Amino acid sequence: MSALRTAVIGVGYLGNFHAQKYAAIEGVELVGVVDNDLKRAEEIATKLGTRAYADHRELIGKVDAVSVVVPTQYHHAVARDFLAAGVHVLIEKPITVTIEEADELIALAEKNGAVFQVGHLERFNPVLVALEDILHEPLFIESVRIAPFKPRGTDVNVVLDLMIHDIEIIQHIVKSPVERVDAIGAPVFTGEEDIANARILFKNGCVANVTASRISLKSERKMRIFQRDTYITLDFQNRKVLTARKGSGELFPGVPNVKVDERELGEADALRSEIESFISAIREGKPPQVSGSDGRMALETALKINTSLDRRPS
Repeated sequence: MSALRTAVIGVGYLGNFHAQKYAAIEGVELVGVVDNDLKRAEEIATKLGTRAYADHRELIGKVDAVSVVVPTQYHHAVARDFLAAGVHVLIEKPITVTIEEADELIALAEKNGAVFQVGHLERFNPVLVALEDILHEPLFIESVRIAPFKPRGTDVNVVLDLMIHDIEIIQHIVKSPVERVDAIGAPVFTGEEDIANARILFKNGCVANVTASRISLKSERKMRIFQRDTYITLDFQNRKVLTARKGSGELFPGVPNVKVDERELGEADALRSEIESFISAIREGKPPQVSGSDGRMALETALKINTSLDRRPS
């Protein structure tokens, strides 16, 4: 099998890691890296033994697949050029700025037979993989994602920066359309909301309470899921899963016996798993694990949350 020719468009903080993964995977050739800061591109290219480019269009015809890791406002323009040429695209979240842009990219990928995957990295976290066997019909979900302030990612508000990770996970878990959202948030260090809370009601009756902050003193990425007879805690950061199930019998009259199971899932490289999944979808001609439609659905809900935020008095 010939090597898959790849490139990374945008080699800032996250794009640099994308480039490292492609360079390290067997059967993959990192043809080049692109950045509007050519000096930065040259620095990364030298370290990884590849070429630097200032314009992504120079790579059309030279690559089979790319990661698009540019600021969100450029996602549509860059991905469109590659998908129109039949190049497979892994695009960082959020998929685009608008639903119309997302729809155009999804249609282009379908028309040209290109794999179009969205970089919702937590879908490759082992705690989410471990959840598949124990999850059924969640009734209530509570998620908290908080992090210290970092300048990167502030081209969008905290909903599109951090909360969208949990939005996508929750929609993947619930598998029901959103009926209503209500949200509150506040700008603290930037001109956009840096902390937000949203209540999402799904048509099947499930409710999710989602909080995200990028102005905290610590990092935490946890989710609690309640379903009939079972309570589940997911710790994405420390890769732990706790389940508490209603057991047979009673501890004492009126109090059910509860069986608790806690698992630590060990180290994992979610980004490498994400990229390997993308490569596998290309080689096997199968749909990606996180499709353009998945990314569009998460964006649509995030934009509904932003609309709810905009409706609140300032």
